[in-house]
Amino acid sequence: MYSLASQMQRPVVSIPSNIAEGFNRYQNKEYKQFLYISLGSCAELETQIEIASELNYINKKQKEGLLEKLDYESRMLRNLIKKLI
Repeated sequence: MYSLASQMQRPVVSIPSNIAEGFNRYQNKEYKQFLYISLGSCAELETQIEIASELNYINKKQKEGLLEKLDYESRMLRNLIKKLI
C-alpha cells in the first residue's frame, strides 16, 4: 500500500509542476509539450487509482470521486492544448 501511495504522489506533483514549467517557456510549442507530459501523468494516476480500487485500498465512491476530478483536469488540459494550436 505504501509503495502505491508513493507512486501516486509522483504524478500528483508532476501534473501542476509541468504546467507551471511549460507556462514559463517562451514558445507555445514547448508549452504544449509540457501540457502533453501533464496529460501522461493524468493517465498514470488514473491507472494507479484503478489499481488502488482493485486492491481494496479505496472504495467505489472514493474511486469515482477521484476519477471525476482527474477527468475534469484532463479535459481542461486538452482544451488548453487546443487553444495553443
